Amino acid sequence: MPMTPVDGTRLRVLTLLREQDAAADGLTAEAVAARLGLPRPAALTHLRLLTALGLLRTDGSGARARHRRDEARIAEVARLFEEGW
Repeated sequence: MPMTPVDGTRLRVLTLLREQDAAADGLTAEAVAARLGLPRPAALTHLRLLTALGLLRTDGSGARARHRRDEARIAEVARLFEEGW
């Protein structure tokens, strides 16, 4: 099955990262996996795709990398869809 930007799990990741504690500090792939009940490799795949799309920012590297939403980019993409992209 191909990976697309619109996927239930990726939407859950974006929603999770909007929560107050996650928005403030960001979350590691391990934390995302634990909170969503996913294997860490699956969480990491979703986080990498969202980062490649510009919807997430990542601070740090490796297992300590923390992921945060890029609200400006998310708003830009939302506008594109509203305009009938």
